[in-house]
Amino acid sequence: MGTRKQREKQEDLWIAHTELAAAPGHPFYQRLNELLEAEGFDEFVEGRCAKFYAEKYGRPSLTPGIYFRALLIGYFEGIGAERGIAWRLADSLALRRFVGIALDEYTPDHSTISRTRRLIDLDTHRQVFAWVLGVLADRGMLKGQRIAIDATTLEANAAMRSIVRRNTGESYEEFLFCAGWRRRRGSKRRRAKTWRGLDRKRKKRTSNKEWKSPADADARIAKMKDGRTHLAHKAEHAVDLDTGAVVAVTLQGADKGDTTTLDETLCEAGMAVAEQVGREAALRPDQAPKVNVAGIEETVTDKGYHSGAVVKRMKAYEVRSYIPEKKQKRRRNWAGKQAEQQAVYANRRRVRGEYGKSFTAAAGRIGRAQLRALLRDGARCGVAICADRKTF
Repeated sequence: MGTRKQREKQEDLWIAHTELAAAPGHPFYQRLNELLEAEGFDEFVEGRCAKFYAEKYGRPSLTPGIYFRALLIGYFEGIGAERGIAWRLADSLALRRFVGIALDEYTPDHSTISRTRRLIDLDTHRQVFAWVLGVLADRGMLKGQRIAIDATTLEANAAMRSIVRRNTGESYEEFLFCAGWRRRRGSKRRRAKTWRGLDRKRKKRTSNKEWKSPADADARIAKMKDGRTHLAHKAEHAVDLDTGAVVAVTLQGADKGDTTTLDETLCEAGMAVAEQVGREAALRPDQAPKVNVAGIEETVTDKGYHSGAVVKRMKAYEVRSYIPEKKQKRRRNWAGKQAEQQAVYANRRRVRGEYGKSFTAAAGRIGRAQLRALLRDGARCGVAICADRKTF
């Protein structure tokens, strides 16, 4: 039997590269790298990112190909932070091979990944996203006819204790002091608990109209899925139901309702599909189109998106909606709302039909799977480029 004591030995000063540990590589990442190299991914991103790099000056930078591959690792591995991506990349021989870092080279630090993300602007990230959609369209993995839309809240990189008043810039404790809660006797810790206890009786004490985060101005106070209250963003994504491809992702205020944010996401998805239709017509005018030429024709969401106004707008967009209705407490009054009534009844018939039932069931499965993959643990990395951007 071998023991640990028998394995202890002094490390060699020099090691030949042929004696270094080697891994066969992960089949998925090998195939993905072959695809990216065949499509000229590195040349494309280097051309788009050249304006952000100096030719002669500065420390050795993180190449665009390694940076975007690191984001893909965050997406595929389910890592919700750049620090986790850096650790995973340094720990895996297969991922080193995927990004193209040799064993005698250091992997990028999390601060390098973060700084590179901040330097590359939003338009460049959009161009890379559109390039990926183009590759999917070329291989028949993007139809663009049936779209499912869903959303979730992402915890912002800001603490609730740091919020300040919008009008005066006062912190929470300064606001309580000015309001007179600090007059009670006792130690400072006991007084702090008393202030918060008394302030709980005040209605709308954490209203977004009164408070903001100095660290993240776009973050909004919202209730998370687990019931906790945090500064958060709302990420909404559109998925191709025929293939499961993510067509568009938008980042909006966490205090906005689903009925308010649906139009922006649907518009982003429609423009993405239209761009691929135009690209396909320019590259292959004599071949049968793989992307639906008519664009988005059907949209399915959950019942949180249902309202008479939303269904009416979907009809005006010439998009057939499949939105389950919320349970109504009383009969609706349709006086003066004939067009809205017709749109709601037509949507109801579609949802209750056999096609509508199978459609919504498939949308639920794909939507939940994409949310878990794209936004697990409130990830701001991966394909979701960063949470401090409006659209990614």
